[in-house]
Amino acid sequence: MSFLMRVRMPDTPGSLGLLAMALGTVGGDIRGVDIVGQAELEEPNTVVDDIVVSLPTGHLPDSLITATQELDGFFVDSIRPFSGTVDRRGQIQMLSGVAEQRRHIEKALEILMQDLPRTMTAGWAVVLETSPRTHRVAASSAAPEDNGQELDQPPLTEARVLNPEREDWIPENWAVMDSALAGTPIAGTDLLLIVGRPGGPDFLVSEVEHLRQLGSIFGALFS
Repeated sequence: MSFLMRVRMPDTPGSLGLLAMALGTVGGDIRGVDIVGQAELEEPNTVVDDIVVSLPTGHLPDSLITATQELDGFFVDSIRPFSGTVDRRGQIQMLSGVAEQRRHIEKALEILMQDLPRTMTAGWAVVLETSPRTHRVAASSAAPEDNGQELDQPPLTEARVLNPEREDWIPENWAVMDSALAGTPIAGTDLLLIVGRPGGPDFLVSEVEHLRQLGSIFGALFS
């Protein structure tokens, strides 16, 4: 079985090698690595990686956490079952597909919903249209249902993390399993892009900026 681990580690040469050896002692085999970005300001010289690790049947995922955190300066933010691969590079293929269908918005959104969750290591994505009232127009296959509510005003004006405990417009189903949520306007359009991670981890500032940039690119294609 494979797991997706988000690990904070020292931003020094050899750190990933140390982690690979530590995971190997409990049967873990690293299958993919993506450097998400630098940690927050209070953690200088620390990098955050998303790591896909396979583990033999009968081995507990807790052993991966223990092995990691026995290393000095290493911390596991989150771990969850994961059947895919870390594939941010797959965004090139996604963008190409969206660009080819940019004159056919429904088909372009279908490609976007199919590929975006994987390339953002998210569980699902939805697109909302804000005109004349905010409502759902596209969703990935794993996206939760909403309550059918339509909003008079767009709930997003900039890329940011969403907080279900403070924002009553967010459907309850989006927040199940302590899902982390983030969203961005698709620049130059009346569309909003929302992504969710059931079970976390939270979206970092660098990931929200990455999402904003994607929103700008999609907006340029759709405008």
